[in-house]
Amino acid sequence: MGLLLALDVGNTHVTAGVFRGSELMARWRLQTDRTRTEDEYGVFLRHLFAVAGLAPEEVEGVAVASVVPPLNWILEKLSRRYFGREPLMVRPETDTGIEIRCDNPREVGADRIVNAVAAHTLYGGPCIVVDFGTATTFDVVSAAGEYLGGAIAPGILTATEALFQKAAKLPRIELVDPGTAIGKSTIASMQAGIVYGFAGQVDALVRRIRREIGEEAKAIATGGLATMVADQAETIDLVDLDLTLTGLRLIYERLCRRP
Repeated sequence: MGLLLALDVGNTHVTAGVFRGSELMARWRLQTDRTRTEDEYGVFLRHLFAVAGLAPEEVEGVAVASVVPPLNWILEKLSRRYFGREPLMVRPETDTGIEIRCDNPREVGADRIVNAVAAHTLYGGPCIVVDFGTATTFDVVSAAGEYLGGAIAPGILTATEALFQKAAKLPRIELVDPGTAIGKSTIASMQAGIVYGFAGQVDALVRRIRREIGEEAKAIATGGLATMVADQAETIDLVDLDLTLTGLRLIYERLCRRP
């Protein structure tokens, strides 16, 4: 069986994963850079393939979920030039198997659709996906596999950077659990406010969503800071850092590996 290259393109990072069947063979993160060309991204990826002992010539498909429109055509050219494949670009009109029950389905980010597919397939419904990215998103999927909508809040790193930029005396900090909500220094106080504050935000929104849908929906966390926040939140049931990549694999298999 050939390889699938899955690309999750966010505003801060591009997460790339290589699957052979259902096995994730390699996973990498690149900085999202709108100024890079398809050749620069191509060289990066082919080098990473070599380091992982994988052959680019084995790639049989490329699947992309992007929330950065200026990069879409670059990634399409990258796929054709460096892997010889027409990419599957996940869009609201893509047949993912998920019905989008929103006022304007075209507004829903591709990553949120992909997360919904993976969460419902792997863990059933109803479920809530909490994705810690540039924004923190909460996506709700019904028991029947319908995307019901969700909530969007500032991301942890986004809010932290804004705090540093707007408050003259506050430093940039390392995001770690300070161990106590009562900080004895400026840094510990900031860490407490951010780590425990965002955990509290997650708990409040997940509980409210559960009340609104009237069911005890399973909450799945994903994204770069998911583990740290989930450790402090009371409502997160499990962490799946590869949820988006897995969703891309499932959609590719649905559309491109049909018997």
